[in-house]
Amino acid sequence: MSLNFRFAIISDLHIAVPHTIWDHPSRFHLVEVSIPVLENILDRLSTLKLDFLLLPGDLTQHGEPANHTWLAERLAQLPYPAYVVPGNHDVPTLQADHHSIGLTDFPNYYRSFGYDNPDQLYYTCPLLPGVRLIGLNSNQFDAHGQQLGCLDDEQLLWLQRVLKAYQEDLILVMVHHNVVEHLPGQSRNPLGRRYMLDNAPTLLQMLQAATVQLVFTGHLHVQDIACSQGIYDITTGSLVSYPHPYRVLELQTDDRGQRSLHITSDRVESVLGWETLQQTSRDFMSERSQPFMLQLLMQPPLKLPQAEAEALAPSLRYFWADLANGDAIFDFPHFPPAARRYFERFSAIDANGQPQRIDNAVILRLS
Repeated sequence: MSLNFRFAIISDLHIAVPHTIWDHPSRFHLVEVSIPVLENILDRLSTLKLDFLLLPGDLTQHGEPANHTWLAERLAQLPYPAYVVPGNHDVPTLQADHHSIGLTDFPNYYRSFGYDNPDQLYYTCPLLPGVRLIGLNSNQFDAHGQQLGCLDDEQLLWLQRVLKAYQEDLILVMVHHNVVEHLPGQSRNPLGRRYMLDNAPTLLQMLQAATVQLVFTGHLHVQDIACSQGIYDITTGSLVSYPHPYRVLELQTDDRGQRSLHITSDRVESVLGWETLQQTSRDFMSERSQPFMLQLLMQPPLKLPQAEAEALAPSLRYFWADLANGDAIFDFPHFPPAARRYFERFSAIDANGQPQRIDNAVILRLS
């Protein structure tokens, strides 16, 4: 089947209507700009002929009913279909409380955006003839109410049935947590592991068996495209943190039936009241990065003494912002050899150490 279509991705919106905004000295999210930045992006997308829009979770600041309601009403005004999945911020508690909705409440807000069955936290729906979306829920809770990032057994059994039933379709999968490592050693590092799906290997095995190649994620707040076992995990940075990106993707089929996914990315440079949004946001992130950088330096594999870590941390002030921007090349020649090599590994390079800048603009050849 000759497939040609165009869609967009906006991730980790953290929508916060004014009366819900709350502050925390260490937050990385400029939730104050969530609505104007979203409107800026939607204005830009209105000039394109989109077939649909994907939003891979963290739709709201922290699961507030008012924010879910606002977003659902705004998405209903779009001239193209939109599809969502829940992020950890959307359902921070199992049961609703005075601040947030509960886990099972989520589908009721988004019945027009994938959840035609409000009793189920995952879904599948046709996007176009021969093209199908699978939206997964990666939010679970343990016996103590602790939030986990994984797929439950019932969902995995359902997924197995869906993959078998629609094996002739081109399938796109959307889930909040990453399924492929976007950072070196992400699945083994305590700081990076929490952004990954706990049972990612199980999901990857199922998708590989079904020849599914495209997974769209969020959560990490970086622009990055990673590949494992022939499966691309395309994660998109956050609407409310530097560099305030979004993606436009076009799947094309040539005369020989070869499919390719053409990906471009753009950023919101300014909105009213935030005329220097890019620099302000980059500085905002850098000013709050010190505790994170110290942890990275002092924990395995580097395990640097605190004094040495504190001496190196200022040089890493913009490290996370540059990483979030995608396609970064890192070199800290004044670092000790082990630390220098460690941070070089975060660069956008291929297996041979050569620049491989595919995080923002690339053409992926699909089998």
